Amino acid sequence: MNRRHFIGQSAAAFGLAAGFSGRAHANLQKAEILVIGGGYGGATAAKYLRLFSNNTAKVTLIEPNASFISCPLSNLVVGGSRTISEITSSYDNLSKRHGIKVIQDSVVSMDADKKTVKLASGKTLRYDKAVVSPGVTLMMNSIEGLEQANKAGVTLQAWKAGAETVALHQQLAAMRDGGTFILSVPEAPYRCPPGPYERACQVANYLKQNKPKSKVLILDANQDVTSKGALFKKVWAEQYSGIIEYLPKHNVTAVDAKTKTVKLEIQDDIKGDVLNLLPAMSAGEIAVKTGLANSNGRWVNVNFINFESTAQKDIHVLGDSIQVAYAMPKSGHMANQHAKVAAAAIVAELSGWEVNPAPVLTNTCYSFVNDKEVVHVASVHQYIAAEKTFKPVPGSGGLSPAPSTLEGVYAWGWAHNIWADSLA
Repeated sequence: MNRRHFIGQSAAAFGLAAGFSGRAHANLQKAEILVIGGGYGGATAAKYLRLFSNNTAKVTLIEPNASFISCPLSNLVVGGSRTISEITSSYDNLSKRHGIKVIQDSVVSMDADKKTVKLASGKTLRYDKAVVSPGVTLMMNSIEGLEQANKAGVTLQAWKAGAETVALHQQLAAMRDGGTFILSVPEAPYRCPPGPYERACQVANYLKQNKPKSKVLILDANQDVTSKGALFKKVWAEQYSGIIEYLPKHNVTAVDAKTKTVKLEIQDDIKGDVLNLLPAMSAGEIAVKTGLANSNGRWVNVNFINFESTAQKDIHVLGDSIQVAYAMPKSGHMANQHAKVAAAAIVAELSGWEVNPAPVLTNTCYSFVNDKEVVHVASVHQYIAAEKTFKPVPGSGGLSPAPSTLEGVYAWGWAHNIWADSLA
């Protein structure tokens, strides 16, 4: 398949078949499109805005980090079986191959009326369309003392892959044999539903091999495991008996950094050696600051047909920051899918074409239960025009029957494919 054929097929798949051609609409050529955030949502949106516009849209990506570091698979770095370099990719191809202007900076404010954004460096940029994909904010004040404990280096979250991911592994490696690694899970919704339980497996796998007298204590604010529950519990019983202890309905309310004591809403206090406390989460900071987070001040409501914010016209919000549809996970794969639907809709709107009335999203989430074996959950989501939302397609998707090393191969294949899809 040649490149033009590929672009044409991709365009058709996302509803651009009518009117898509090598000649761009004048409005599209003139438009300034800003993409804020270079994660799974933002990087994909930037690339596909160029692809769907036949490389005529003017796209600028604003991202504070020098490289893309994947949150999916980062738990393997925490467990020590992989390195941070193995989940790190460059943004270079977005500029070199796709003509996207990449600015390493942060957006500190947006003016929706003037259609401008101000960067931390002081520069102001204007836009005709903005795509906002800022991930999540960790609500540190949801656990008393957590912010101070973090500043002291006593607690870490590592829920945004990077330096903290490496630091958390270092804390694990330095923990005494016979120590307790405490992992708390906030009440849903939060970024990556199965992520904490996968992390517990990775920590337990490391302890089993290196510190067999130690244990992992999961303090879950939810009623039960929020994703792949039966699979995780079976693994814990068969592979990590005596190492992982799971306690549902245990909501962490405070932490004492000096004594490494975790305080709970109802139960008695618990002391640990390594504290990995995950607070409640909300939309990325810029979405909250600019008033886009209009669902209880926490998440962003969007029109699912094009992911445009219901609070501000011409601002499209993707990924973990949105108030998701029923059964739609906050995952990297889903953010990638949001991005393609939004990019197709933006190109269509700027070109005077009809926006695809029935987009479809897919999602696959792999979880490593040790350094090689994996389980997955998959789903398909169809936009229902009459209800203006996405719903799971009956009978679609599926769940692993059991962990397997073959799925471990699939998981790495998925990762390399989606990194290429977003960044290559």
